Amino acid sequence: MDEHSTNVWEWPEKQWRGAVGRVRAGRSLKPPEWPGGARVAVGLSFDSDHESIPLIQRRATPGPLSQGEYGARVAVPRIRELLARHDIPATFFMPAVVAKLHPDEPRTVVDEGHEIGIHGWIHELNSTLDHATERELQFRAADTLEEISGRRPVGIRTPSWDFSENTLSIIREMGLLYDSSLMADDEPYELIEDGESTGVVELPVEWIRDDFVYFNMNRHTSARPYTAPSAVLEIFAAEFDGAYRERGTFILTMHPHVIGHRSRISMLEQLVDYIKSHEGVWFATHEQIARYCLAAG
Repeated sequence: MDEHSTNVWEWPEKQWRGAVGRVRAGRSLKPPEWPGGARVAVGLSFDSDHESIPLIQRRATPGPLSQGEYGARVAVPRIRELLARHDIPATFFMPAVVAKLHPDEPRTVVDEGHEIGIHGWIHELNSTLDHATERELQFRAADTLEEISGRRPVGIRTPSWDFSENTLSIIREMGLLYDSSLMADDEPYELIEDGESTGVVELPVEWIRDDFVYFNMNRHTSARPYTAPSAVLEIFAAEFDGAYRERGTFILTMHPHVIGHRSRISMLEQLVDYIKSHEGVWFATHEQIARYCLAAG
């Protein structure tokens, strides 16, 4: 039976059970308490895609490339300044090609106490790659980030959260601590591969907690989503409120070329002020959250 058949209802049970069981959520790694008795862990993350998006889409013309350049030239300095002013560590996931184009960025964010994570070689989609190609690109990306930043990444966020049937086995071979690409829970959990515990921590993401879906504009389509920053602030604050009430985790995914514009960086600062107005908030990198959850679990 062709696994790519459009008649999915014709798949034998072994096939659909195998697909579902390949990568699953295992035991919860939500700790009984956070460091210092904090009520909530807050992980701010920035996917520094920059020019990699138009490059991987073969739109290598000055217009779209300039939008990516804005992320590196203007947005990241604004983000770094905000984080420094509020004394907040964050995680920057970066395609290796971006690190080669802007080598000062990974060096600087690491020097300032932030984390660098793997985000593919050039923002490729893993599900379109064979195992050997995906593996080679991820290892090459990790080596490049280490060479440029001086620190070996311990975590990955797959480009576009595109997780192939081979991704987890490659993550395990690389000895990574965590992934942050999947959506099976609100709280950290252990990844299971074909029914086997892996020891890999999943720090789950969600489109609801991603700036791109609210602010992206594509002039080549009739659908041009745009949400007012005030409305996005309301959504993100409500997501934080739920995490705070449940003594859980608040992971927020942002993109410098999206969040770094004036009206939106202002919204992010309002969100940070709102979060900091609560007692018992632990701001941490993804690595710090993953290590704490694994040790507590």
